[in-house]
Amino acid sequence: MVDDITTETSQTVAAGQLRAFIERVERLEEDKKTISEDIKEVYAEMKATGFDTKAVRSIVRLRKKDQAERQEEEAMIDLYKAALGME
Repeated sequence: MVDDITTETSQTVAAGQLRAFIERVERLEEDKKTISEDIKEVYAEMKATGFDTKAVRSIVRLRKKDQAERQEEEAMIDLYKAALGME
């Protein structure tokens, strides 16, 4: 009888934790959607102002990387461009 109550309590606690995790993920997904829409609006404003959003996106990507990673990527691109006669 005691084991049944303990098992039932454990299952109830586990179900409650699972529900809480799922609800947190759902709230975060909604926040992510809102932030994504906000980012689109900023890019639209940039474009309307005359900025090249493709170039801006490239710069944003580059700024996420540390200097060593950027230099390594740029060196590899330069190497490939040279191999293709693009320099």
